[in-house]
Amino acid sequence: MTPLPFILFFLFLSPNCTAFNGGDWVLLASNIGISAMHMQLLRNDRVVIFDRTDFGASNISLPAGKCRNDPNETALTHDCTAHSVEYDVASNSVRPLTVLTDTWCSSGAVEPDGTLVQTGGFNDGDHAVRMYNPCSDISCDWKESNPALTQRRWYATNHILPDGRQIIVGGRRQFNYEFYPKKLTAEKSYNLPFLAQTNDPKIENNLYPFVFLTPDGNLFIFANNRAILFNYQNGSVLKDYPVIPGGDPRSYPSSGSGVLLPLKSSSGAEALVCGGAPKGAYVSANNGNFIPALNSCGRIRINDPNPQWVMETMPGPRVMGDMVLLPNGNVLIINGAGSGTAGWEFGRDPILSPIIYRPDNPIGLRFEVQNPSSTPRMYHSTAILLRDGRVLVGGSNPHIYYNFTGVTFPTDLTLEAFSPSYLDSNFANARPKIISLGSQSSIGYKQPFVVHFTVPSGRVFANSVRVTIVAPAFTTHSFSMNQRSLVLSGGNVTTVGKTYQIRVTGPDSGNLAPPGYYLLFVVHQEIPSEGIWVQIK
Repeated sequence: MTPLPFILFFLFLSPNCTAFNGGDWVLLASNIGISAMHMQLLRNDRVVIFDRTDFGASNISLPAGKCRNDPNETALTHDCTAHSVEYDVASNSVRPLTVLTDTWCSSGAVEPDGTLVQTGGFNDGDHAVRMYNPCSDISCDWKESNPALTQRRWYATNHILPDGRQIIVGGRRQFNYEFYPKKLTAEKSYNLPFLAQTNDPKIENNLYPFVFLTPDGNLFIFANNRAILFNYQNGSVLKDYPVIPGGDPRSYPSSGSGVLLPLKSSSGAEALVCGGAPKGAYVSANNGNFIPALNSCGRIRINDPNPQWVMETMPGPRVMGDMVLLPNGNVLIINGAGSGTAGWEFGRDPILSPIIYRPDNPIGLRFEVQNPSSTPRMYHSTAILLRDGRVLVGGSNPHIYYNFTGVTFPTDLTLEAFSPSYLDSNFANARPKIISLGSQSSIGYKQPFVVHFTVPSGRVFANSVRVTIVAPAFTTHSFSMNQRSLVLSGGNVTTVGKTYQIRVTGPDSGNLAPPGYYLLFVVHQEIPSEGIWVQIK
């Protein structure tokens, strides 16, 4: 494979694949140079994307004739191609970035100042911490500290905490957790027996655990087929949740997905876990038998005195799906396969149609199938929310190296955008436009503030207006770390001339919304505005 000889290239939109109320698909880029295994949207509307250094040569060169020399590398010890890129949403362009060690199956979170902190990986990168501080030009790139972690972190999960630090949970053969940055240089890792208890011998089924910060300041940690409520400050398990009905695994490699449903001041926290693979599916796939994926979702009220899973049935089976919180509070379930599991060559029957899940509808009326893409998104696919309400979709490489020919699912280097139906032109007259709060504004905890907006029709239904904030996620392997959405309290709408204003209040504490950058939306009749960036501190 010959690497492309350019440093920066521009990509042009293709015609829509579909144009109905079930969502639109647009091809943004036919080749970004790498496969989008990991993605994170940053506060400058650019997306950092990377895969792994040991795929071999990528399809995009490092800038200015640079090459990476790593005697420990398992693919190319002298590599002049990039394995990370920055995608500029506004210009629809990419530029190459330089990672020094292997980022394969790593994790990350964004610090309160907007810096992406990415941790672990494989080989000589498994103890590394990499920092990416976004900039307004093309000068920013990865900076690496290695070693910076106490334990090897490969297939781990990160979560930002109320004090701005990250907790890093688990990883392959790591039944423990640690914090970054360290309060003390000598701070070590801490045992978490739950991870050993949920480990299926030789299969695991507890990697990339689903970790959610709850409003009481504890962590809901789901691995394999059950969860605990964990006090990370003293290392105690506060609650054991029941095994999800059926007992089938939902964690990697039987990869389902999970989200913390939007938080509201009047209700407690709920987790939703969807899809996955039945018991034995991984071993069967390894023997060439691809068992249908799970078609169920489990929903649980985290803080109930006697929490129980409530099960729902999706329109079809799905493994390796991604779940994306949308600005209006709905959940998009996208990507994945209908049979098999995660792992090299282990998925079959691509699921091309996303699903919208409407959490406030009655059971039985929550799922809505959307228009399909024409591109399979199998193992190592990703999806993230953009500020304009579209969902960026990329990745799919179920092979040990890049493989474009002679295989069922070739390595995919494209980027697509899925536009949910709220972006349809039929709803343009109801779509709000924020005219002030300014972008990059600071919001204090418990502090009231006003958002001014317009609606093209000039007619606003005050009872159907709310303000939401969404934390952009670090997404890989069917899980979006740090993804959370809040409906801000308040919501009184008044008319000011030809505009409207809504008065709301910042989150109560860092337990509800850890400090950092969020996307803020005004939602009117379930139609969100374009978002603006705000910093909660």
